[in-house]
Amino acid sequence: MAYALPSAASMAGTAGQGFVARLREALHRRKLYTRTLRELNGLTTRELSDLGLTRSMITRVALEAAYGKAVS
Repeated sequence: MAYALPSAASMAGTAGQGFVARLREALHRRKLYTRTLRELNGLTTRELSDLGLTRSMITRVALEAAYGKAVS
């Protein structure tokens, strides 16, 4: 009876693809964070107030937008 086992090369390729996918996701989230931060910082205090935000909230809001969790 023969068994098909994955080769070390194919397993390394799969692990490498997982790493690349995680890296790509991390870069995407970082880009979203910096873009959100830049856009919110570009608003006037009045515009932020209309959105219910203050300048001290900008970093937290950008982090939540990119990473989807509240920062303590």
